[in-house]
Amino acid sequence: TYISAFGIDQMPPQWVAHRAVELDLMGRGAITHSILRPAWFMQNFSETFLKPVDDVITVPTGDGAEAFVDAEDIAAVAAETLANPDAHAGAQYAPTGPEALTVREAAEIIAGVTGKPMKHNDIDRNAWIDGTVAAGVPAVYGEILRMLTETIASGHGSRPNNDVQNVTGMPPISFADFARRTAQAWA
Repeated sequence: TYISAFGIDQMPPQWVAHRAVELDLMGRGAITHSILRPAWFMQNFSETFLKPVDDVITVPTGDGAEAFVDAEDIAAVAAETLANPDAHAGAQYAPTGPEALTVREAAEIIAGVTGKPMKHNDIDRNAWIDGTVAAGVPAVYGEILRMLTETIASGHGSRPNNDVQNVTGMPPISFADFARRTAQAWA
């Protein structure tokens, strides 16, 4: 089971290493594989790129929406593909959450569980990428973040699908449930 990223299947392999790995796996008939291309993780809001600083979530996504997915759902899909590889041989899944949200809407949900005002700062993309690289993100991954934020901002972010439900038999975790469970991270 290879965990890639949403939209990587649309990228040329020479530009994104994730896509080159996907194509390599697909070309190996002797290897049973599944590819997961999850939406942006909900945990980005509590642990990494989207974590609020001074009650502001700074990311260049405009008014674009994304079907943010809980990492637990990604893990559950991966576990199913690993437990029964023949049933998922050659499968390509795109785990998503149950609703597409803008970052502003996600901030409102976080505000609702924390009782603190929260807002989205739609920063210039180049300034944001430069800042993430200066903070220690490898420049190569900075370019993936550029592609992902451009995808969301342009209105082409991930949309809810049934992959989590179809593979695991359980509905995906909502952003509101994630926020309630994670409220301590924003205290």
